[in-house]
Amino acid sequence: MTNKDIMEIALQQSAYDCNCTPEQLLSEENVVTASKAHPKARRYLPLPFECDLVSYGGNIVAQVSERTRAAVTEYIGRYDAYRCFEAPQINALNELLAPFDMKVCFMAEYYLPDITKLKELDCGYELRVLRRESFAGLYTEEWGNCLTFSDRDRDVLAVGAYDKGKLVGLAGCSADCETMYQIGVDVLPEYRRQGIASAVTSRLALEVIKLGKVPFYCAAWSNIRSARNAVGSGFRPAWVELTARDNDFVNKLISEK
Repeated sequence: MTNKDIMEIALQQSAYDCNCTPEQLLSEENVVTASKAHPKARRYLPLPFECDLVSYGGNIVAQVSERTRAAVTEYIGRYDAYRCFEAPQINALNELLAPFDMKVCFMAEYYLPDITKLKELDCGYELRVLRRESFAGLYTEEWGNCLTFSDRDRDVLAVGAYDKGKLVGLAGCSADCETMYQIGVDVLPEYRRQGIASAVTSRLALEVIKLGKVPFYCAAWSNIRSARNAVGSGFRPAWVELTARDNDFVNKLISEK
């Protein structure tokens, strides 16, 4: 699998998710589409969306509902593509969405592996490849970022780091769509800053590629530790995404934090 193959697979997946074509994601012109469910979309996406913006760097593909189309089109037409994903411009989007009782909810950067940099990394601890049958006892708070508690059937593979038989770090991947597996990672606090996260992440990415799938990694912009792990593990930024949801949904998330 080459970097070109990986990017083409990711673009096709984003096209399924956004109801557009791969070519539109690489255009220099913004694209607005009617959001709709797709059988090959990422399984956790609650499609259709009313406002979701995706950019691979050159433009924005915005998927919308009919009622939000004019507002979102106005917003992405005001600013350069990358400005639409940052403050203070996001405040303008919230103002445009206020009549629909909506506001920005999720913002993230997504990473794809760089085949020229992806390699096995040594952290000084034993690494073990774990299959689904080994996951039953791992659905605990320590591993909340690397396993899918709400849909365990999506979890397909993991790599654990062990200190004398004790699990101290774990990277897990979920089959979020047919061609791409998402990687998440956790390390016990007392074992951090020893290279464990990058070791289990890179090894898991290599195992996923052996299966003929594309591993991908997601991090919030402000999560510097996670972003550093992505880059240190052989990944590089590929696309960004912003999603707005209804106020009740957003406020519930805020109250849960």
